[in-house]
Amino acid sequence: MTNKALIIDDDKTTLDLLKFQLEAEKFAVTTADCGAKGLNFVKENEYDIILTDLNLPDINGIEMVRRIKEIAPETEIIMITGFGSTEKVIEATKAGAFHFIEKPVEFDELFLLIEKAVERKQQTAEIRELRNKLSSPSSYEGIIGGSRSMQNIYEIIDSVAESDANILILGESGTGKEVIANAVHYKSHRSKKSFVKVNCSALPKDLIESQLFGHIKGSFTGAVNDKIGFIGQANGGSILLDEIGEMPVDLQPKLLRVLQEKIYYRVGSDKPQEVDFRLISATNKNPFESIQAGNLREDLYYRINTIEIKIPPLRERMEDVPMLAEHFLQIYADKYKRQDPEFSQHAYDQMLNYNWRGNVRELQHVIERAVLLSKGGRITNLDVPKNLDNTISFADIKKELSVSQTTSNVGTIETSNYTNGNNLLNKQNLSDEELFEEVGKFIVERLPEPTDGVEQKDIFNEIENVVVIAALKRTKGNKQAAANLLGLYRPRLYGMIKRHNIDEKV
Repeated sequence: MTNKALIIDDDKTTLDLLKFQLEAEKFAVTTADCGAKGLNFVKENEYDIILTDLNLPDINGIEMVRRIKEIAPETEIIMITGFGSTEKVIEATKAGAFHFIEKPVEFDELFLLIEKAVERKQQTAEIRELRNKLSSPSSYEGIIGGSRSMQNIYEIIDSVAESDANILILGESGTGKEVIANAVHYKSHRSKKSFVKVNCSALPKDLIESQLFGHIKGSFTGAVNDKIGFIGQANGGSILLDEIGEMPVDLQPKLLRVLQEKIYYRVGSDKPQEVDFRLISATNKNPFESIQAGNLREDLYYRINTIEIKIPPLRERMEDVPMLAEHFLQIYADKYKRQDPEFSQHAYDQMLNYNWRGNVRELQHVIERAVLLSKGGRITNLDVPKNLDNTISFADIKKELSVSQTTSNVGTIETSNYTNGNNLLNKQNLSDEELFEEVGKFIVERLPEPTDGVEQKDIFNEIENVVVIAALKRTKGNKQAAANLLGLYRPRLYGMIKRHNIDEKV
């Protein structure tokens, strides 16, 4: 889409010159020779950037900024000033101007400012769009997320919720496995029956069988009454066995029998109990690793895994972060009686450039803390660990390292000699996963051994830098195209560019 610009200046020569230069950069340009005409244009049209003279004949430049911001708060304004107007420039900036430039105008400097201003406006619009999507996933019982990966999960839930198929939910700690389990149950025909949730890792090992299957009075010391057990409570409804891999191995055959025969026995009783429930299991561990370690029976795994739902970590769906943050912001603003809360642009930048190792749960706690500590309604800074801020994991590198040719140096690692007949990028029939693995081996095998007293370079930081530069060069500096190429949400790419000062390198 063509960017639209409005130029407001009472000097015709300046107007014509700016109009000529912006049109040469493919802007659709409107001009106004006074403040009143400019404001009328702003009321009738939406502009990506407005250039206005500080000294207009009819409206004070500072007042002009205020009025424009009242009409179009997201449109960025660049002030054009005469020499020695520093105090007024500061006042204009406080009123909402993006930046200023002095006459005579240096057009290279001006276009750099315009590009950054337009990017900020686009980023603000994207965040607003994400806020508007908050109502979209509400039918999924509290699940927040509009990314493609989450949409796929919603489709699976819609497809299987009405069945009685056993569900296995996989995901790192804090990704929201219980929330997904809620959605499965409450969208099923069992929704009006009990939904029993059991954390297998939290139950005492010597009592887990009694807790799960129940017991009869006198069956062991302390059994002073009959107990129905979690499985009995779930009859007609659903049961969630969270951290299923933590269930004692000697108890797993009994659970398998319940799933196969729909009967179970209370501890101390030989009377079979009929039961009908839908099993939802969850784990933050790789099931096959648990099987190999002897912590999960393979036959039980295949019985509980009729349908598998894998929740991606938050770092792999960063476009959902602003939506989740806004959701938690409203929750804690209501809880702690904060009026009209909002995040600053810096707070959004922090969200989109942080790795969220604790996933949604970590984000939730960070937002709650921010609301509690906020003074007034605006949250300007998030309390995220400085040593983890702006980091990237190997999973991110594999996702983002979408290259066909690399011609950069990473620290002391030479990666430009990729053109001989035996190099890894000339290997045929490699899948993306295999290619990333080969690139990773190539880099790591050439790393120097750590030396005492010498700080080792952050290799992920170095790779992130050269990959972003390569993407921007390939797209000829088009940041949106580079973000699309790398599979990134655009504000996250902006954070990388800013962090590495890449604008100066491309």
